[in-house]
Amino acid sequence: MFVKIFKPKATFGGVKYNTRKIDRNKGELMKVANFGPLQAFGHLKPQDYINYLTALAALNKNVVLPQFHAVISAKGKSYDKTTLTIIAERWLHEMGYGSQPFLIVFHKDTDNNHVHMVSSRVDKNGDKIGSGFEWRRAQQKINQVLGYEFAMQYKFSTKAQFFMVLESMGYPGKDPDEKLVQEKIDGFSLNKNRAATIRTLLQELRSHPQLQLLLKDQHGIELVFHSAEGRKPYGYSIIDHQEKQVFKGSEVLPLKDLLVGAGNAFESIAESDPAEEKVEAPAVRIQSISIADDVDDQQIHGMRRRRQKKSRTNTR
Repeated sequence: MFVKIFKPKATFGGVKYNTRKIDRNKGELMKVANFGPLQAFGHLKPQDYINYLTALAALNKNVVLPQFHAVISAKGKSYDKTTLTIIAERWLHEMGYGSQPFLIVFHKDTDNNHVHMVSSRVDKNGDKIGSGFEWRRAQQKINQVLGYEFAMQYKFSTKAQFFMVLESMGYPGKDPDEKLVQEKIDGFSLNKNRAATIRTLLQELRSHPQLQLLLKDQHGIELVFHSAEGRKPYGYSIIDHQEKQVFKGSEVLPLKDLLVGAGNAFESIAESDPAEEKVEAPAVRIQSISIADDVDDQQIHGMRRRRQKKSRTNTR
C-alpha cells in the first residue's frame, strides 16, 4: 500500500479538488469528521468546509502552509472503499489528526482504488500538529495500521501463517512487503521445546468443553482449523501469541490425536482422514503495491507531465 503526503499549501484547495471528483461522479465522500456544529447542516458546499478549516488555521499565524492533504492507494482493487476509509481514519489518528476536522474521499476513476484526506495542520487550541519526519512516519504508520509491524514480530514458516496472525488480531493488511515476509520465512526454525509444551497442554485440556476459549484466554494460544467449505477439516494451525510464533498442527499434535477424547470441545469438528493431515492450507498470493499508473493526481505527476510537455488534463 502506498501513502503520500502532499506538500503543505497556504489555502485548502484540496477540498475543491476532491469535491470536483464527487461532482463528476469520479469520487465519493466517505467520511466527514470533527467539523463541529457545521456537520448538523445538510447539503454543505465545499466553501463551507474551506471556511471552517481556514478559520481554524487562523488560530496560529505562524503556520503559513496549513493544509494537510494525503492519499492512500492500493494496487488495483485489492482494498474496497469501505476498508480504505477505515484504514485512512486509523492512519490519520496515528499521524496526530484523529481529533482534527477532516474529509475522506474515495476516488474511483483510476485502476488503483485510493482515498484522499484533507485536514488542517492547526488544531483547535492553535497548536501545530507535529510534522517531524512526517514522510517517514507516514509509511511506518500505514504499516502499523495494516498490522505488518505486529505480524512481523512472530515466527512463521509460510505466507499463509503470516496472514493468520493478521486476521487473528483483526488487521486489514493484504499487501505486505513480500521480500521481508520471505526473509522471515527463510529464517524460521521450529522451537521443539515450545511445541512439546503446547502438545502436553493440548493433551491435558482437549476434553474441556470450552477448550479454544480456555487456550486463548489463559495461555495465549489460538487454534485455526483448515477445511474446504462444507467439508471436514484436514488440518489446523496454532498461533502462539504468548511466544509469538505459529506452528502447523502436525508439528505439535496431529489432528486425529487432538480430537481423541475431545468430547464437546469441537462440536463442529469431526475426525478427518489421517492421510489429509499432510495437506497444506491453500497458498496466499501477496501482491506488490504501486501507484505508478495512478495518474489522476496533478501533485504526484505534474512534474512528469511538464517534462514531457503534456497537458495536465486527466484523459483517463
